[in-house]
Amino acid sequence: MSAADKSLVEALAETGPMPDIALAPPPAPAADPQQRLPWTSRVLDTVSTYLPVLLMAVLALGTWWLVKNTPALDVDRPAVAPRHEPDYTMRQFTVQRFAAAGALRVQLEGDELRHYPDTDTLEIENPRIRATAPDGHITTATAKHALSNSDGSEIQLSGGAHVVREAFGNDAAIDFRGEFLHAFIAAERVRSHLPVIVTQDGTEIRADGMTYDNLTRTVEFKGRVRTTLAPRKGS
Repeated sequence: MSAADKSLVEALAETGPMPDIALAPPPAPAADPQQRLPWTSRVLDTVSTYLPVLLMAVLALGTWWLVKNTPALDVDRPAVAPRHEPDYTMRQFTVQRFAAAGALRVQLEGDELRHYPDTDTLEIENPRIRATAPDGHITTATAKHALSNSDGSEIQLSGGAHVVREAFGNDAAIDFRGEFLHAFIAAERVRSHLPVIVTQDGTEIRADGMTYDNLTRTVEFKGRVRTTLAPRKGS
């Protein structure tokens, strides 16, 4: 040992033993504020952080759904012709049509009526028609079937068609029979392209077709015509 080392040892011996020094432990790391919150608060905090993003996603999804499910404009769709199907039906019915002043003009009865919107026509089973002209003339018509326009002013009768122009004043009644008769109520005309039988005041005329106009009091027979004249009164 050198002289310097001996001097240092002697100096330490003279100072006595070294006092104990208490070492302080290292400081604890700072606690995370999130760890001190309850889990519900942490969930709410996370949701509030991403809420704007969630709202934008929901809005985008809703917009896409509306675009996908919005129907196209009607103008873009091809027009579809209405089908020949009845839109309403009546059974054991009575339909009346009145003039502007309130007088009854046409009364239509039948077992069944079907209205077709595509043609605005009526199909009638076992029709019974009574029409009154402005001058008071009465016309009745019956058949197994009828096809009429919407106001009943034009009627096609088929199957045992029978039209009677009742007597009025000095005019005798006139009777029309056939398998088909086309009656124009307002124009007071009856015509047919099929065989008919016309009877008036005992005289009977059979023809392959005819056109009758009550306003002009004329009748035109077509095809073969056979007439049976009634005997004169008093003969």
